[in-house]
Amino acid sequence: MDRDLENIKVTLDVVCGKWKAVILLKLYEGNLRFGEIKRSIPLIKHQTLIKQLKELEQDGLISKTTYPEVPPKVEYALTEYGRPLKPLLEMMVEWGELHSEQKTTS
Repeated sequence: MDRDLENIKVTLDVVCGKWKAVILLKLYEGNLRFGEIKRSIPLIKHQTLIKQLKELEQDGLISKTTYPEVPPKVEYALTEYGRPLKPLLEMMVEWGELHSEQKTTS
């Protein structure tokens, strides 16, 4: 059982930063530039987005490509390592909907 708890903690640490799961879900739709991610998540603060993207990149879930243009073009994409998280994130969305409905009917 201790191993299960350890694995759950590792998973939560990686995907459950305040906005990480939302960022990952957005990137399942395709590669996005920083500004596109920011516009698609209007409540996220600029510095928070930068921090969360860096952490996701360090954990190997997303990649960052910088193109030599003026102004510089930076694009974020899911890695093959990050793709298997999709079912987990979709289940989190579904459970969140269920929980919200439960709270409104109680």
